[in-house]
Amino acid sequence: MAKPGRWRLAAVVALVAAAVGYFAWLQFGQSGLAAGIASGNGRIEAVEIDIATRVPGRIRDILVNEGDFVTAGTPLARMDTDQLEAQRRQAAAQVERAKIGIETARSVVVQREAERAAAVAVVAQREAQLDAAERKLGRTEQLVRSNNVSQQVADDDRAAAQGARAAVSAARAQVAAAEAAIGAARAQVIDAGAAADAARAALSSIEADLADAVLKSPRDGRVQYRIAQPGEVLAAGGRVLNLVDLGDVYMTFFLPTAEAGRVALGAEVRIVLDAVPQYVVPANVSFVADVAQFTPKTVETEEERLKLMFRVKARIAPDLLRRHITQVKTGLPGMAYLRLDPQAEWPQHLRNPLPR
Repeated sequence: MAKPGRWRLAAVVALVAAAVGYFAWLQFGQSGLAAGIASGNGRIEAVEIDIATRVPGRIRDILVNEGDFVTAGTPLARMDTDQLEAQRRQAAAQVERAKIGIETARSVVVQREAERAAAVAVVAQREAQLDAAERKLGRTEQLVRSNNVSQQVADDDRAAAQGARAAVSAARAQVAAAEAAIGAARAQVIDAGAAADAARAALSSIEADLADAVLKSPRDGRVQYRIAQPGEVLAAGGRVLNLVDLGDVYMTFFLPTAEAGRVALGAEVRIVLDAVPQYVVPANVSFVADVAQFTPKTVETEEERLKLMFRVKARIAPDLLRRHITQVKTGLPGMAYLRLDPQAEWPQHLRNPLPR
């Protein structure tokens, strides 16, 4: 009976020693970091971009495969454009028709201006005739008073003068009508020009749709997923590919309140990945959350407040990423070491990062 008791005692002692060792490792061995340096674990992440259609249509061809590296401007997929080509031809014909409409309207303006000039000449002619008729009537009236001509002659000259006045009024009305016709013709020119602008805008819109029918990479990156396949019909905004922007790669990790409050934007970070622990990747803090991510149910005591965790993002320099573009992979776990105090010394294993 004594031996089992001794075994139980030994097991308890071993458990206590293991617990003490574990907590000591947490406090000291986990990082062995000097004061002013914090650490947190995280994963390598990158900005993801969905390559999607702007207009509905059928996928004609996808030009890349999953895992392919692409540069900005590289064609990734093509949409079927037969219907857009037909619309473009129709819009181009409407533009030509609108141009003809402008020329026709301008010729009408020229014609109306010529009619006005003719009407003005008629007015001058009628005014000259009126002047002659009034002079003749004046002479006739003097002769009537001296009984040298009959009253009938005077009445005829008076009627002729009145007819000349009426002719002048009619000629002036023709001038006014011609001016109104010129205004209408000029309005037709403006209307034809607006129609031409609308036709050109419609053609430009269709040509923009045709350009968008070739889906191009907006940035350098790697194709992560083919979401759709050739032959599929997609609505506007339908996703075709998922692209990882390898120029914007970062690690997200979490720090407690006491350490997060001391983090400065741009602070130096060293990243060590589990897959390649022999390399130290330099980075800089680009984001610190202003809201705690892990919040206890109640935050009433100082101890509970210290449990709040804040998200920190460390961004890797784009120049470094470009030099090692084929080795960049997302999802890799690792540790991020952050220098809270610019004067703090890096541990020996973190002193030789990859050159930026």
